[in-house]
Amino acid sequence: MTIELFRNDSYLIEHNTIISEIVSEGLVLNETIFYPEGGGQPGDEGSITIDNQTINVIGTRYINNKLVHLVENIDGLKKDEEVRLNLNWVKRYSYMKVHTSLHLLCSIIPFPVTGGSIGDGRGRLDFDLESKPDKEEVLKKINQLINEDFSIYITSITDKELDENPELVRTMAVNPPRGSGQIRMIKIGDNIDFQPCGGTHVNKTSEIDHVKSVKIENKGKMNKRIILNF
Repeated sequence: MTIELFRNDSYLIEHNTIISEIVSEGLVLNETIFYPEGGGQPGDEGSITIDNQTINVIGTRYINNKLVHLVENIDGLKKDEEVRLNLNWVKRYSYMKVHTSLHLLCSIIPFPVTGGSIGDGRGRLDFDLESKPDKEEVLKKINQLINEDFSIYITSITDKELDENPELVRTMAVNPPRGSGQIRMIKIGDNIDFQPCGGTHVNKTSEIDHVKSVKIENKGKMNKRIILNF
């Protein structure tokens, strides 16, 4: 089982680790700073350095319950070799800022989330919502939250606590992973947002670029898509 260092520290850019397994798609490592595709957030990219050889990582995702670093060529690689991970920080940091902004959006639109995606400088959430909110009001409120410089904390609750507070789960289609006894939670400020999430986030809302525009699309009678552009 790969130790996912990014869960506790999203700001790790480089790290030395060991190849634990080689599969047809790429490498499984003892530890990683690369986030695997999931929850609407793309898998990380970057490179792996072995001696003087650099291999591009073109994506990261779970395959058959293994966290796999997708590489173009596995020729010559060996199990138990030490490698150095180099994260594409520019792209990851953009995802972190967008992801955190979508949590702020959840605090503004208090309705269940039916879907979402995170991109480079752009993100969107779909809400179980009948009428369109005012996009200028959404833009004003989210930039105000960004300016107020709230801290973001990684905490946890037990499965039992989540069962007793089902309203904490905002996503209708995706349930938080269970089994370890603890569920990872992301908290913004004292009471801005608090919900289960496995993604990567910034430490303070002031790190997020101001939202330049908000677009709202009608995707059904009870489905409104809100797109944030940075």
